[in-house]
Amino acid sequence: MNSRIDVKIDITMKRIYLDNASTTPIDAKVLSAMLPYLKDTIGNPSSLHYEGRLAKSAIEKSRAEIAEIVGAKPSEIVFTSGGTESDNLAILGIARANQNKGNHIIVSCIEHKAILNSCKKLEAEGFEITYIDVDSNGLVSLEQLKSSIKPTTILVSVMYANNEIGTIQPINQIAKIIKDSMVSTPVFHSDACQAAGFLLIDIDKLGVDALTISSSKIYGPKGIGCLYISDKCRIEPITFGGDQERHIRPGTENVAAIVGLAEALSIAEGERQSESLRLQKLRDYFLSKILKNINDVSVNGDMDNRLPNNINVSIKGVEGESLVLLLDNEGVACSTGSACSSTDLNPSHVLMQIGTPLELAHCSVRFTLGRYASKKDLDNTITILAECVKKIRSLSSIK
Repeated sequence: MNSRIDVKIDITMKRIYLDNASTTPIDAKVLSAMLPYLKDTIGNPSSLHYEGRLAKSAIEKSRAEIAEIVGAKPSEIVFTSGGTESDNLAILGIARANQNKGNHIIVSCIEHKAILNSCKKLEAEGFEITYIDVDSNGLVSLEQLKSSIKPTTILVSVMYANNEIGTIQPINQIAKIIKDSMVSTPVFHSDACQAAGFLLIDIDKLGVDALTISSSKIYGPKGIGCLYISDKCRIEPITFGGDQERHIRPGTENVAAIVGLAEALSIAEGERQSESLRLQKLRDYFLSKILKNINDVSVNGDMDNRLPNNINVSIKGVEGESLVLLLDNEGVACSTGSACSSTDLNPSHVLMQIGTPLELAHCSVRFTLGRYASKKDLDNTITILAECVKKIRSLSSIK
């Protein structure tokens, strides 16, 4: 039986891609930087011969470039297969390495499932997890965080910016609460997968001890990411093999992808301020058009503390997945939330935690703009969106 799935593409249809929070297209400059390491540099970075040394040199150059951007030492950058593995390594690795000091971990209730499912695993191992509440905009309760720290607290993890609703957390305020605690001094980790390219990722200014970055969110290749982990922090590997990456993450390194990650992060950081301003203007324009052309629309998340490319709305009477599929048929790519949960029919845990009514949680759709978004694309999307909403509503009791 042939289980292959064939996707037929109408090459005459101009696609509009508005799902950049899920993954971004690879930048041409990034691909160009990677090509020599896909074609010519064939050595294993652990080998002693010339080809191996050449590959190793490319990795260490990339490590140094990333370290400089985030304000870390090169030895504090660990390469992984992406954001999920970096988050897993941070939560599981730090918790297990420090359980002689305590077994208590604090995370926000709207973390990515890479964090939340790691915490479930630790709970099964006997760790105690406190899930900090958020308000209706998705901002964590700083008072609850402060009161939750206790002598056995060894780790706090709060994401820099939420992948679904775009809410930006006050990371430096959280870091100050942790640092000023007279009870304990837990390690502070933050998932910055969505923040990189839009927000400052200087680890000293943020006050974090560990930080997750993903290449696929910043126009780099898929399947590569990194974890900044302070050399003052204890961490254990969660996979086992050779002694690559300071014995923390074994396995033959993906040289071309690592080079791509460094190049993508460098480009993103260089364009961060101008691109954020451009996208914020486009986002606000697009949202105003949605609210003007479609009735019964509510915005999910904080509009003041929000990623400049994120629009998450609930459209009453319009089931989110139906709308996404209809838009896709008309050449527009968007999502109902996290791409990692696209097969889950349950409502978004993020929307439920910010108090979104169940009915509206099922009616959510997320548009995330990117480097190649244009006003013309957004105008075309509004026209298509309004027609799709009208069509779905005409089939329901809500007119």
